[in-house]
Amino acid sequence: METTERADRFYDEQVLDRLNERMRDFAGRQEMFFLATADRHGECDSTFRAGPPGFLQVLDEKTLVYPEYRGNGVLASLGNIEENPHVGMLMIDFLRDRIGLHVNGRARIVPDADMRTSYPDLPVDPVPGRRAQLWVEVTVEEAYIHCAKHIPHLQKVPQQDRGRRAWGTDDAKRKGGDFFGAAAEAKEREPYEREGPPPHAFRAAAEQVLADARKRGAVEPEQSPFTGWFV
Repeated sequence: METTERADRFYDEQVLDRLNERMRDFAGRQEMFFLATADRHGECDSTFRAGPPGFLQVLDEKTLVYPEYRGNGVLASLGNIEENPHVGMLMIDFLRDRIGLHVNGRARIVPDADMRTSYPDLPVDPVPGRRAQLWVEVTVEEAYIHCAKHIPHLQKVPQQDRGRRAWGTDDAKRKGGDFFGAAAEAKEREPYEREGPPPHAFRAAAEQVLADARKRGAVEPEQSPFTGWFV
């Protein structure tokens, strides 16, 4: 495609091995980002993380941390990180600057108690569903711009349905229900067979992730013990 010269120029001019001041400011005010992980076999997964501004904490020019909230119980991202620490993060500002930031690096899972021992100034979120038991710490290896030309410009609207932001809920309707109709079709199709280890093995591995994290740090006494996401 004869893009070598452009690619070389991009790496020379735009790719950093750290977050400069503008990147740190940009990351620190984001309310969401997209996360890419892969397991030890290279099987990939992409997901979405969101929270109030500042939920993605910039600790220094080489370190980002974000809390893990209650999810669907699969623990795909955490399970992948335990097997393969390489992650890719994409932050996009759709509202103001209409620009994006890529961060590639190595991640590790840290219990909340251990993270607060190392960084005692981390904020404590007052919303129960946003009280992290685990954090993911990302050591930055690459940081670079995502160009603006195809990023749509969106506008924020007043939040009317408070139930859509019910953090930590297990209410199926609030979580989206069977929006794509997969559950309704379950009796009419063959069960999904995941390549690689069977589902019960993956679940056992995911539960081991949580068990290992508990061993590395105790739950803070004022919080209820963490029972995992398989409720």
